[in-house]
Amino acid sequence: MNRTNAVVIGGGTGAPASIRTLLDMGCKVSSVVAMVDDGGSTGILRERGGVIPPGDIRKCISAMSANYEGILARAFRHRFDYLDNHSLGNLILTAIADETNSFPDAIRVCEGLIEARGHVYPSTLHDVSLYGLTNDGTELEGQAVISDADCSMRYVSLHPADAQAYPSALRVIREANFIVLGPGSLFTSIIPNLLVPGVIDAIREAHDRENDPACTLFVCSLADMQGETWGMNCYDYVDALLRHGMRGLLDIALIHRNSETSPMASGVFPAITDYSDARKYTKGRRAGKLAHVEASNETVGRVMELGVQPMVRDLVDPVRPTWHDREKLAKAFQEVLAACHSRQR
Repeated sequence: MNRTNAVVIGGGTGAPASIRTLLDMGCKVSSVVAMVDDGGSTGILRERGGVIPPGDIRKCISAMSANYEGILARAFRHRFDYLDNHSLGNLILTAIADETNSFPDAIRVCEGLIEARGHVYPSTLHDVSLYGLTNDGTELEGQAVISDADCSMRYVSLHPADAQAYPSALRVIREANFIVLGPGSLFTSIIPNLLVPGVIDAIREAHDRENDPACTLFVCSLADMQGETWGMNCYDYVDALLRHGMRGLLDIALIHRNSETSPMASGVFPAITDYSDARKYTKGRRAGKLAHVEASNETVGRVMELGVQPMVRDLVDPVRPTWHDREKLAKAFQEVLAACHSRQR
């Protein structure tokens, strides 16, 4: 019997890969999701209706579905091109939240609707925005703007900085014995969760407890899209996490390296766009080309010098070279869990 109690911390584009993989492994899975999204359908709903951003929550609920290709799950992901590209799931979440005056209740109803195998929690219920500073000193405001930055980011911050964490999100983090960060957009999906007061403390409580301490894993991106992380290597990704609260709390970084037969071996390649995330209606560099995240022996060695154990594997989907292969990811997760358990003996 699999006793892994996993929590995936991230956003809506990359986190579903970890969610679906862990569910297929038989783990108990929860997801804690960032609440800074202000682009696409979600951005329109936030601007016009002042609602809690539903988009990333909707994607993670969808990933939890017991029948991902079933009619209800597909309808939940369905987008209306003639209605500002809104997804049905976003509209249902917003409508139920309006009717019940409770966004968490709306999440639970939608989880039941598509027979979710786990639970999704917003990191905060407060109206928060993301601010950032690029490596060339430019100050930026807003998740969508930061994601399409002209230069890679140095720091991001949450406003208001004292936004209260959602208590249930803190609870599932404290109870977890496997905490997975990512994959996904580093500065606009993963780190915003860590900036919510109480989240880092909850990770520390789980990680440092005496009995069954949590193993913490960062799943590094496969590809570097022009914008917030352009030009960053695997060391830079891990270092950014440590600078945003994870120093001393991150056990392992799972890093992709191309095999000789990998479709990413050429280095730069066109993106395979998944319009389900509304990027179709988001202007900027995300429509351009991508490059793999550099992971040379020297760079991986620098990750180890940070006090984080690197685990280098070929993780790419052979058909979709910007996506993680779930079978490869599952094998790597099993190795990570085995390594963490051996340390605890």
